[in-house]
Amino acid sequence: MTAPAPERIAGTDGRRAKKSRRRWTLAFIALWSAGTAFAFAIIIVLTLVDDIGATLPPVPHPEDVATSSVVLDRNGLLLRPFTIGDGRWRLPVTRDEVDPLFFEMLLAYEDRRFYDHAGVDWSAMVRAAVQYAEARTIVSGGSTITMQVARLIDGGDTRSLDGKIRQIVFAQEIDNRLSKDEILDLYLTLAPYGGNLEGIRAATLAYFGKEPARLTPAEAALLVALPQSPEARRPDRDPAAARAARDRVLDRMVLAGVLVPEEAEAARSEDVPTGRRPFPIIAAHLAEAAVLSRPAADTHRLTIDRTYQLALERLAADRAAALGQSISVAIVLADHRTGEILASVGSAGLFSDGREGFVDMTRAVRSPGSTLKPFIYGLAFEMGLAHPESLIEDRPTGFGEYNPVNFDGFYRGTVTIREALQQSLNVPAVIVLDAVGPAQLVARLRRSGAAPALPQLTAPGLAIGLGGVGITLRDLVGAYAAIANGGTAVMLTDGVTTTQRADMSGQVLDPVAAWYVTDILAGVLPPSNGSAGRVAYKTGTSYGYRDAWAVGFDGKYVVGVWVGRPDGAPIPGLSGIGAAAPILFESFDRLGGRTEPLPLAPAGAIIAATAELPEPLRRFRHTEPSVVARNPAPEITFPPDGVRVDLGIAGGNPQPLVIEVRNGAPPFTFLANGLPIGRAAFARSETWAPDGAGFVTLAVIDGEGRSSRVTVFVE
Repeated sequence: MTAPAPERIAGTDGRRAKKSRRRWTLAFIALWSAGTAFAFAIIIVLTLVDDIGATLPPVPHPEDVATSSVVLDRNGLLLRPFTIGDGRWRLPVTRDEVDPLFFEMLLAYEDRRFYDHAGVDWSAMVRAAVQYAEARTIVSGGSTITMQVARLIDGGDTRSLDGKIRQIVFAQEIDNRLSKDEILDLYLTLAPYGGNLEGIRAATLAYFGKEPARLTPAEAALLVALPQSPEARRPDRDPAAARAARDRVLDRMVLAGVLVPEEAEAARSEDVPTGRRPFPIIAAHLAEAAVLSRPAADTHRLTIDRTYQLALERLAADRAAALGQSISVAIVLADHRTGEILASVGSAGLFSDGREGFVDMTRAVRSPGSTLKPFIYGLAFEMGLAHPESLIEDRPTGFGEYNPVNFDGFYRGTVTIREALQQSLNVPAVIVLDAVGPAQLVARLRRSGAAPALPQLTAPGLAIGLGGVGITLRDLVGAYAAIANGGTAVMLTDGVTTTQRADMSGQVLDPVAAWYVTDILAGVLPPSNGSAGRVAYKTGTSYGYRDAWAVGFDGKYVVGVWVGRPDGAPIPGLSGIGAAAPILFESFDRLGGRTEPLPLAPAGAIIAATAELPEPLRRFRHTEPSVVARNPAPEITFPPDGVRVDLGIAGGNPQPLVIEVRNGAPPFTFLANGLPIGRAAFARSETWAPDGAGFVTLAVIDGEGRSSRVTVFVE
């Protein structure tokens, strides 16, 4: 082998050395350029960070985030939420109120290192940066839960590089100022779920109709998937997209070990919701009053029991539907031992326009009919003027120009006070009221917390005993609560207002008088759906058949029922015993459990027959009223002259017109537009079916030839 020439070796080595120096020079230039670029990038980023830091919003504490006002029942159950100012549903919620399974899925899917990083998962960010460099667009954001919270608070665009940097800076600021649990609370409150739904609680109520405390794996997976793309995956708009997103989360949960394959497979077979459920509106009128009373408060807690409230709302709606399309029902339930109102049904349906459901009839001032009679007799018992077995006369009686008659127009002669109250006879009640004084009755009602409404500058008259005064259902329940409570006034409270008036005092009736009244009312014959003796109750029907009432109590609860038209129009044939009493007894049935027994006789009560009573108590004596020598002329009491009577003619389901007469001597002949429509030997009512809508003249002629006439418009 021939050795290379020395000159060639030296030349080759020189070229290699030159090439090596060139490589090092290029490498140095490249490193210098990269370093310079990196330095410039750092300077730019730091400049951006400084600029961003100056424009970031303050980090809110979870308690400072505006949420929907919520009204809760006595046990903390949701009655009614309200939207925040811009119409979004964002209900308050904390970690303790959410199923732990949701958190397992959320962290496994979105942010496995949530408790380890300082707001930003840099390993995920590096992966996202490499993908961005290769594709020149953001492929995966690497966003943590903290970064998502930053975006939700800041509201900026995070698809651009400067937007992402802003999100990173804000996420770190959030992590510095809040604990991890507080960050989760913000996410639970602010995460978007489509439309105007924000936060997990709004989502579970809207999509599942329940609170987030108990979730199925399928439900939890859907709730994890929705915030990533809430509009595209809305189950009420695209259930297929929602299902696909949910199933991807379920698949990931199997890989992460959160679910076993069998659990995930079962969850995939579960349907996704295809619509939104309405938010609860329970105790609607009272809930709205609570928010109006304290508009700045986030949470309002009432004394209402949601179970009782729902049961009585359904009862009111069902019975109103059976009674007629314009008729409403109101119910108040209270614990007469504590005064807490457990249910307040203001109407037969908030959105029932035909029944004016927006009107809270528990607070409407109406004529109470005969429901005040127990207080009249209670005063007589307390004053020593009477005993339940005292005899009293039920005969035509006049008080100046005021001549009361019984509801049915008949008189029973000599009866006991017990019978007079149980049969709701008008004449004996007015006789006793004349003795105890109408002003005394009004004063005792005010002691109970009621506010009876009298015409201005008018002194109480005898007519108030038969309903000639205005009172609300709530006040009437409070007055009966005093009787049930041994005569002691009870301050009703609902969590919004408390019955506390200046003239309210401890004793409405003495204990013995209250027990006498209770014992009498417990013996009133119940309606067909009730059983005797379990409830002490009284009914009432206002003049003109405008209001039907029933108020009763057992050893614990007092219930008041009103039935009628909110506009005050008369309802042919309406009565307390026929319309309100059945609802009263069914209200007690729907409370569940057994009826609490009524109280035993207190010390001092006299339990004796009429003949065994002390002489002054055997007969009620009052010398003021005068016995009328003969019956007054007949008078048509219903329908009143000049009114419009809705018989449902326009709706195609007309009801007969009921004609009622009082006074006069039977038999009675009834006429419509001059033509006889019926003749009754003793009955004081008749029904007539008109041919159509329009004015009609009704007349009645009694056995002595006396007559009464009214003109009404039927429709």
